[in-house]
Amino acid sequence: MNVGSNSVGNNHLVDINEVLHEEEEDHNEENSNISTIADKPDTRFNRPTKNREIKRPPRKFSRQVSLETGFSVLNGETSKDKNERKILGRSGKSFGGFGVNGTTGIEARNKGDFNMFRTKSTIARQSSKIPLRKESGIELQNNNVKEGLNDHVKKSVPAGRYFDALTGPELDQVKDSEDILLPKDEKWPFLLRFPIGCFGICLGLSSQAILWRSLALSPVTKFLHVPLFINFAVWLLAVGVLVAVFITYMFKCALYFEAIKREYFHPVRVNFFCAPWIVCMFLAIGAPPKIAPGTLHPAIWCVFMAPIFFLNLKIYGQWLSGGKRRLCKVANPSSHLSVIGNFVGAILAAKVGWKEPGKFLWSIGFAHYLVVFVTLYQRLPTSEALPKELHPVYSMFIATPAAASLAWGAIYDEFDGLARTCYFISLFLYLSLVVRPNFFTGFKFSVAWWSYTFPMTTVSIATIKYAEEVPSFITKALALALSFMSTTMVCILFVSTLLHAFVWKTLFPNDLAIAITKKRYSKDKKPLMKRWAKHSPLSFVTSIGKHNSGDKECASEEEK
Repeated sequence: MNVGSNSVGNNHLVDINEVLHEEEEDHNEENSNISTIADKPDTRFNRPTKNREIKRPPRKFSRQVSLETGFSVLNGETSKDKNERKILGRSGKSFGGFGVNGTTGIEARNKGDFNMFRTKSTIARQSSKIPLRKESGIELQNNNVKEGLNDHVKKSVPAGRYFDALTGPELDQVKDSEDILLPKDEKWPFLLRFPIGCFGICLGLSSQAILWRSLALSPVTKFLHVPLFINFAVWLLAVGVLVAVFITYMFKCALYFEAIKREYFHPVRVNFFCAPWIVCMFLAIGAPPKIAPGTLHPAIWCVFMAPIFFLNLKIYGQWLSGGKRRLCKVANPSSHLSVIGNFVGAILAAKVGWKEPGKFLWSIGFAHYLVVFVTLYQRLPTSEALPKELHPVYSMFIATPAAASLAWGAIYDEFDGLARTCYFISLFLYLSLVVRPNFFTGFKFSVAWWSYTFPMTTVSIATIKYAEEVPSFITKALALALSFMSTTMVCILFVSTLLHAFVWKTLFPNDLAIAITKKRYSKDKKPLMKRWAKHSPLSFVTSIGKHNSGDKECASEEEK
């Protein structure tokens, strides 16, 4: 089998099985890129040449080559420039330069490859349209890269790895010392940049619909003459935003399901998978009287509560089993969101007339609320301290007891001692956060800021219910003050979100959190680079250039 190697302008044909002993040039010539290993190097270069053939065993070419050298040979096959030398490019501190669809080097760097996060069926349809290459070596090389990337994408990332590699309001920013699987300096597709945290916007708006319904119908605020039209307008706005966010995220599920899996294993974002169904229950509870004048049908509760119940079985089972995702390792303020779903479900159950399922959900939610509250409040010396950037979601502390008080009042039709106890806990936590304004400053705007709105609105609604049971000037003033603060916050965030989304177009930066590696590697041990070099198919290349000191040292040892 004759194999040609075009290196530095010289063409060399080598027969692996039969070798002709012809007169060779000086072995130490600098421009020679052929490295041969002879059985007897001390006599091979000194004896005269003969025009006869001597059979020898096939030559063995080393496959352990450097990444730079290997790609210099592969990219230099058609190169005529003597000094031309191509190197695999990288894009920042990422592995985005590795093309899995047949592109390497500069081409892959300029064209970021995001197929690693695409749904398998989508990749299969795209692969069927790509013509096969004749070079089996390149095909094998691309397959090896695909396997390497898939290993890092498909394997679940340990929960502690997210805390080690990420920072930010919702653990959405990668630390400078970390590497990612996608390029940092390139704008990703919109769906990859669309996080599940966007359902937090829907939480804020839908809870406002309940607040304005309470302000319009409560006897405590009757003197304000709040029209129900505001409740209707806010409710329609919340429905529109929910539909838009839900459809967009469904497209992401269809096209980038691997990215959805990464979000599901994220210790903060996994709790937001309950958010769409909580929003739906908020909209059912806060529906205008013109749309829902009487008792709601129980099927509505079944449809909206079933996904939350199954998610609770998954999440609470992980907390209880004591595995890698046990509560002491993944606990964060957003963990309250999965607990709040039980209390909201209890409120809707009471609204449809199913009091016993409401009591069942309330007991589950309250039991896990105590566990989460103690875990986050206690701060054992062996526990990881929460990042400072997680402060916006600390407002979740006040939402859970407020929702528990509302649920208890809805189930038993009175705001009794236990409901007031939960309300007082939420009110105290609210005040403890308000007196620390620096606790929530110093962060750039992001979707995570909507975490403020939903807890503030929940406490406002609970205050209105408390004012109905204990009517006085103080309780009425407190209800109005908290309602005004929550509405003002929602308005400010809504306008800021529109500006960042449509004017400045900075609302959805690259979602770096889904592209972290499973393990942290040092700078000289990049897993993809190591895998790429180790499996590089260089069997069709008979020799490699001596471009590094390691090759020169091996050559000098062979000469000796």
